[in-house]
Amino acid sequence: MRVEDLDLRSLLHADPRGGRLELAGTRALVLDATALGLLRKQLFEPLGCAGARCVLTQLGFAHGWRAAAALEHALPWDSPRDWQLAGARLHALQGLVRVEVPPHDPADGPEPFAYAHWHDSYEAEQHLTHLGPSAEPVCWTLTGFAAGYLSRVHGRDVYCREEACLARGDPVCRMVGRPREDWSPADLAALEADYRRPALEASLAGAAQALAEVEARLARQRRLLGEVGVDDGGDVARRTGLVARSAAMRRALEVAERVAKVDTTVLVTGESGTGKERVARLVHDASPRARGPFVAINCGALDETLLGSELFGHAKGSFTGATADRPGLFEAADRGTIFLDEIGEVSPAMQVKLLRVLQEREVRRIGEARPRRVDVRVIAATHRDLAADVASGRFREDLLYRLRVVEVRLPPLRERPEDVPELACRALSAAAERMGLEVAGFTPAALARLLAHPWPGNVRELQNAVEHALVLCAGGRIDVGDLPVQVRGEPSQARGEPAQAPPGPGPHGIEPLEAVEKAHILRALEATDGNRERAAALLGIGAATLYRRLKKWSEDG
Repeated sequence: MRVEDLDLRSLLHADPRGGRLELAGTRALVLDATALGLLRKQLFEPLGCAGARCVLTQLGFAHGWRAAAALEHALPWDSPRDWQLAGARLHALQGLVRVEVPPHDPADGPEPFAYAHWHDSYEAEQHLTHLGPSAEPVCWTLTGFAAGYLSRVHGRDVYCREEACLARGDPVCRMVGRPREDWSPADLAALEADYRRPALEASLAGAAQALAEVEARLARQRRLLGEVGVDDGGDVARRTGLVARSAAMRRALEVAERVAKVDTTVLVTGESGTGKERVARLVHDASPRARGPFVAINCGALDETLLGSELFGHAKGSFTGATADRPGLFEAADRGTIFLDEIGEVSPAMQVKLLRVLQEREVRRIGEARPRRVDVRVIAATHRDLAADVASGRFREDLLYRLRVVEVRLPPLRERPEDVPELACRALSAAAERMGLEVAGFTPAALARLLAHPWPGNVRELQNAVEHALVLCAGGRIDVGDLPVQVRGEPSQARGEPAQAPPGPGPHGIEPLEAVEKAHILRALEATDGNRERAAALLGIGAATLYRRLKKWSEDG
């Protein structure tokens, strides 16, 4: 048989009752390309790019080696050369990629041992869909297959490398293969990192180290929270992993959890820094779309032209610099969720385009006439009052109705002071780990100032204030003097600001933490008729801790 005569009829044998397929005499499977794309995405999360590349390259190598071995005796080849060339044909018959071997241009240097152009690569397509554009070539299973097949038919190690890729924005995927000894030392070291097992083991060791670091960080957070007497915020906080000791935040998270179960559009509102993207991710992760992609974009950070290209994609040649077809973020989020942050900042023309996507569930790439269907959930967020913008004519009323099927309003930090201690402790733990510093926590006076501050910048401002204090802290605990001047209530001479009030009831009637703690403990003692052991159990603290508090207050008079 000649290689050009090879087709599926000569290779594929199926039991008419189902359950078993054989390709060239070995059992084969029909797998969905999207499922393989999701597997790639799942590999990226624990292993990173290098680990995922290593796994998929070695998978492809094993596939190619096995395919060559199966084909060698499965068909009556006219010559060994036909068997050697059948790998590329098999790639196409399996629906993986269409292979072209163009004439070699002597201007490109010596002709490689093996080379090909790949068209319509399933791997580049799936990478773009689930992970977006890449800085490096991504057809790793295809490259591994070519290397495995060539190694088997030539009886020596052949390594292949993709030197251009559609996922990187190149016009075509281009593969080059050479025997192991023909690669330069630098290239060989990089290739063997993918074709040899130690690279995978190194990635797994890195994942294990990352897990250990996460566990250590959680332990530090638990220690800090225990020292300031913060509870876990109840069931909703445990389920979501977000801070929700305050009733206002618990209500918001409960709405988010309920709406996550139904496939509807959600509008998340709240001031800047309140955690709108965190809640959007919570909705996605708790939804039936959790296995699909979560794609986020800040609509206020891009001008209208660039935003349109990012959201809807473009066709090759549609504008200067469009050297290849490029899917947009709506297509990349197919079967998942797209998060449109700062939706209130988009132009009227873009509002019309977004309304059409929400109504028709289809997008049209820039420069194309045909629409493309998308299966995507939209979560939008804004710090603006969109109802007021509708009244002023700045925002479309019909788009607001489409976006605000369910609204999740996040309270500002000044309306949830109960959450400040835990948020501060989490911020301190994260910053201390990142900077390699060790601080035991906050003094009561510092916590009182954190509670008294109105936090106009919300959680983001609190995190920055804690990091500032950590950098300046010279003792074992962060004290009032380590906090930024606007938080500790001292005048800023550089700006000529008036001095803020000393620690005490804040502008919202918030008392110092120590006073609140004392009143709370006294209420617990009153509820238990003065039984200190029962009061300590009710408060969730040790009896020795309660004794120390009472002794200190008695000594202070």
